[in-house]
Amino acid sequence: MANLFEKELQKESIFKDRDAISQHYFPKELPFREKQISEITKILAPSLKGKKPDNLFLYGKVGTGKTTVTFHVMKDLEEFTQKNQGKAVCNYINCRNHNSKYKVLIKAVKKFFPEKNFIGYSAGFIQEKLMDYCSKENQVILILDEIDKVKDLDELIYSLSRSNDEIEKGSISIIGISNNLMFKEKLDPRTKSSLCEKEMIFPPYNAEELRAILNSRVKLAFISGSVSDSAVNLAAAIAAQESGDARTAVMLLMRAGEIAENSASKKITDLEVQKAKKKVEEDIIFNMISTLPEQQQLVLKAIALLSMSTKGIKKITGQEEQGVLYSGEIYEKYKQLALSLKESVVSSRWYRQYINELEMYGLILTSASGPGIKGQTKLIKLGFPPEKINSILENQLNK
Repeated sequence: MANLFEKELQKESIFKDRDAISQHYFPKELPFREKQISEITKILAPSLKGKKPDNLFLYGKVGTGKTTVTFHVMKDLEEFTQKNQGKAVCNYINCRNHNSKYKVLIKAVKKFFPEKNFIGYSAGFIQEKLMDYCSKENQVILILDEIDKVKDLDELIYSLSRSNDEIEKGSISIIGISNNLMFKEKLDPRTKSSLCEKEMIFPPYNAEELRAILNSRVKLAFISGSVSDSAVNLAAAIAAQESGDARTAVMLLMRAGEIAENSASKKITDLEVQKAKKKVEEDIIFNMISTLPEQQQLVLKAIALLSMSTKGIKKITGQEEQGVLYSGEIYEKYKQLALSLKESVVSSRWYRQYINELEMYGLILTSASGPGIKGQTKLIKLGFPPEKINSILENQLNK
């Protein structure tokens, strides 16, 4: 009897290099992000001369290239440093996994003292070790991806920024990456004043840009002639319409490739892309929701729970609007959820901002109340099945 895996590996594949169409692949060329690469390079260049670079905050939706561009610049900086015996060193930290000041500090020093286990030591001691490393003329650049996930962010940023006052030679700089343009507004004024930061916004890709990105990936990932031009165009158009997210476009083609490989045609056409859209929808929702700040996740959960438990609104005429909620009732539900999880409750102003952002991400639909409804208010409806949204959020909020 033939080995199961031997049989599987003998199958013909339309993939030439499957990794090249993965959302985790880091391409050598980054089209349409040359301006951002140039600006980040200029900001970090002083570190090669023994000077502290400015702190930098990068904003943009999921899949707009923030992390990929940062890694691209970081790689070149480290290569230049090694060749020229420089003192600039980068350290990437994903704050979704390291979501407190203490966890970030442990992750930060682990790179510089790999033989040492710092678990159990105080945050003050660990920070002193980081400062000791910097004092040997090292210019440390901490890249904090999804920085808004850090629960005690004020304390982290303030302590890292003020550490530079005590380091005579060397420095600590921060590159903060976030999907939430407004997160910094919630920082303590004292923290903001200590930052001296620069900011950069990554715009979503348009359909033409996504098409070019996909075409470059197709050449690397698939055997020649296995992907139709119209399939690439459709994947780019769907991703541009959804969010301008390159990850979505890439995921669509990868799933379409899997569908085509299991079919008799062995070719990716519009049909395979359409089928893939259904398959990746849940992945797209998950990626979008999992990167939201916790407070926005709570607002979204309030909408999902109310959508599951209420029929909707009833107009004066007696007509019912299924799945439609009043903004005010959502805010009250959100406050209950926040208090039950011992989280702070944001003001109605911030709540309205979160609603606007959730609509921008395509997770909800909003409209002003019209004829047949008493008073003036905002009506809100989920863009996806509430059970699916709630299931994702259950896992996210209970981490």
